[in-house]
Amino acid sequence: MIIAGIDVEGENKIPQLYRCDPAGYYVGYKATSAGQKEQEANNLLEKRYKGADPNPSLSYDDTVQLALACLQNVLGSDLKASDVEACVVRNDALKFTRLGDDEVEAHLTALAERDDDVVRDGS
Repeated sequence: MIIAGIDVEGENKIPQLYRCDPAGYYVGYKATSAGQKEQEANNLLEKRYKGADPNPSLSYDDTVQLALACLQNVLGSDLKASDVEACVVRNDALKFTRLGDDEVEAHLTALAERDDDVVRDGS
């Protein structure tokens, strides 16, 4: 089980992410996954954070696009908005919200355009 939320007790309202196993053991993470291909996804997320700032600050768009890129990479195929159910917890809204198909599609399009730019630049 993955638990995401906001620490409203602290003055900065910091997002928190925990993973709990069936025995009740829990650990905090910057990013994690669960499911059939979780090891592949966790490896990809680890590469993203390895050597990075201990408290990386991604924008909202970058965070959603990283999650979608991770899914695409692990599944080995392009995603369609109708195939994805994405939810976010934002510290400015202090609530859990489901992204609509239009917003998911916009993020998938931005991700594809970013990948095209990387291929064109040769980076």
